[in-house]
Amino acid sequence: MPLHVPQAPAPALRSVLTALDSPTAVREARTPALSTLTGPFEPELPLPVHVLDDITAPDGPPSTRLTGWRFLIRDGDRTVAAAEAMLTADGWAFSHFSEGPYVSSAELALSQAESLPSAYQPRLLSIPELYMVTLWLHGDLMADGAEGGLGAGDLLVPLAPAPPGIAAHRAHQATDLLPVLTHRLTRAPLLGSPA
Repeated sequence: MPLHVPQAPAPALRSVLTALDSPTAVREARTPALSTLTGPFEPELPLPVHVLDDITAPDGPPSTRLTGWRFLIRDGDRTVAAAEAMLTADGWAFSHFSEGPYVSSAELALSQAESLPSAYQPRLLSIPELYMVTLWLHGDLMADGAEGGLGAGDLLVPLAPAPPGIAAHRAHQATDLLPVLTHRLTRAPLLGSPA
C-alpha cells in the first residue's frame, strides 16, 4: 500500500530550500556528498521527527513530542543526505544537514513499508535513551503529522544501526516493542542492595 506522507509546514520546507541554495551552508555542512556534488538538490519525503520521552515512566504510555521535520535530499536519482528543520521561538528554522547510516536506512525502511498490506503515515521516532531511531508507521492516515501518540496498530521499524539484540528493518507492533525497550532501560538491583 502506498505511504501517506504528511505535508510539512511551508516555513520548514522554505528553511531547507534556503539552506540548499546557500553555497556557504552547503559548503560548511559536514556532509561530503553535499560538499562535492553540484546539485541541484531536491528535498523529498518530509517526515516529522518525534522524540519518545522517558519510556520507563510509570504513569502511562510514553509521550512523544515533535522536534522537527527531516527531508531526504536527492541529487538526481539518488539520496545523498538529509536536511532537518526545527521549531524555534521564531518559527521554523533550518537546523542541519546529515548523511550516514540513518539516511540510507530510512530510505530502505520507507521502501520496505510501501510493500506492507496496510497504508500508514510515515514518521521518524527518536529514542535518545537507547541512541535509537525508528521509522514510525502511524495507522491514522488523516492525523496531523506533528501531533499524536503511538497508536495500538502502529508499527516501529528500527533503523540501522539498531541497539544490540534489536533487529533493524523489521517491523514491530509498537505495543510489542515498547516493553522490550523499557526492559532494556530498567536496571536490575545490585546484589546486596535493598529491593
